Amino acid sequence: MNPILIAVIAAVAAAVVFGVLGFVLGGLHRKKVAEAAIGSATEEAARIVNQAVQTAESKRKETVLEAKDEAHRLISEAEKESKERRAAVQRQEQRLIQKEESLDRKVDAMEKKEEALGEKLRKAENRLEEVDRLKNAQLEMLEKISGLTSEQAKALLLKNLDEELTHDKAVRILDFEQRTKDEADTLAREIISSAIQRCAADHASEATVSVVNLPSDEMKGRIIGREGRNIRTLETITGVDLIIDDTPEAITVSSFEPVRREVARLTIEKLIADGRIHPARIEEMYEKSRREVDQIIRQSGERAVIDAGVNGVHPELVKLLGRLKYRTSYGQNVLNHSVEVANLAGIMAAELGADVKTAKRAGLLHDIGKALDREMDGSHVELGTEYAKKYRENEQVVHAIAAHHGDIEAKTVVACLVQAADAISAARPGARRENVQNYIKRLEKLEEIAASFEGVEKSFAIQAGREVRIMVKPDVVSDDRMTIIARDVAKKIEDELEYPGQIKVHIIRENRAIEYAK
Repeated sequence: MNPILIAVIAAVAAAVVFGVLGFVLGGLHRKKVAEAAIGSATEEAARIVNQAVQTAESKRKETVLEAKDEAHRLISEAEKESKERRAAVQRQEQRLIQKEESLDRKVDAMEKKEEALGEKLRKAENRLEEVDRLKNAQLEMLEKISGLTSEQAKALLLKNLDEELTHDKAVRILDFEQRTKDEADTLAREIISSAIQRCAADHASEATVSVVNLPSDEMKGRIIGREGRNIRTLETITGVDLIIDDTPEAITVSSFEPVRREVARLTIEKLIADGRIHPARIEEMYEKSRREVDQIIRQSGERAVIDAGVNGVHPELVKLLGRLKYRTSYGQNVLNHSVEVANLAGIMAAELGADVKTAKRAGLLHDIGKALDREMDGSHVELGTEYAKKYRENEQVVHAIAAHHGDIEAKTVVACLVQAADAISAARPGARRENVQNYIKRLEKLEEIAASFEGVEKSFAIQAGREVRIMVKPDVVSDDRMTIIARDVAKKIEDELEYPGQIKVHIIRENRAIEYAK
């Protein structure tokens, strides 16, 4: 074997042996060190445990002492509180005992009072029975003395009571009327006077005839024509009556239809200016005059709408407004009247804070039916309402038209304003006139209404029908009854008559004593 190899093997074996020995010796050394450390730690742990046990024991003793002190304190406080509660309970018991005693005394007193009241009630019942007997006896005696039964006496008392109530009612009516007038008169006067001042208008009386001036009396013969053919043609086509009399250089056109009358007047004037008067020419001039009048009507309606400040009126209603130019009511031009009513209603609506545009519109259209009432059946109110609905006017406008003469009750401010404006325009001095027959009939109707009431002796319509004076019988009508009769007469006049403005009802009651010295 190679000596080198052997040496190497020996060296390696030696190294292994020394390594094993070193490892073993190191492990033994580490074990000793660990055991020494464990022993030291065990001793330290034992020392700490002993110290902790001693500390815990001392703490336990302190806690026990503190707990004993706290328990002693709590026991003392509980005993004190218990003593106080026992004392409070004793005081409460004492008060309850006193209240029970007081209640017992009150109950005894109440029982005594009830007994006393029962005795008094029995005595009162006995007295009531005695009073009833005395009352019946006295009633029988009164009936014998007065000669009246109880029912008759009741009737007499009720009559006296009714008279007293009549007096009270009359006093209340007067007081209420006075207060209402005091509150309303000032404002109404200011509004109406302001409206009238701001809407002044002139009125010209219009008749049912038109006069056509002629250049010479020779023209009368030409208008009559051979055997009257020209005048017959004129009257047939135009529907009017021509009055040719001794009036120099003038003929009269008569018709209750103002549009026809105007067309006839224009036709005659055109024939006179042309000089050729025969049936064919008459028809030609009539058609030209009719178209001219239609144009005037349309322009008049448009002008009225502009003057009233109203927009959006249906063209057919504008034409009807224009026809009112040739219509009069008691001599007052209806178109001018409608424009004036529109302005008055608008002014008063502005003062009251109402709808000015609606008030003006209703005022302008309120008499629109008068353009139709000569051609169709029905009153101008009914026709105006119907046509306003037909052309879809505002509901307030339709209601104002229907209510402006009181045919139905006015339920809106606009309707009331149109009524007031209509009355103001109609009552303006010089605005309207009546013929003698209608005037006399109205006065007679006034006196007839006044005479229809019981106790009226005489009645007189005065002041052109603006006032009615009623003489009553003093032995039938009392002073209190006069007020009630005046209201009833005024209400009946409002229901049965149509009149512009207002009518004053004046009742006079007079007692006279006459004696002669002999």
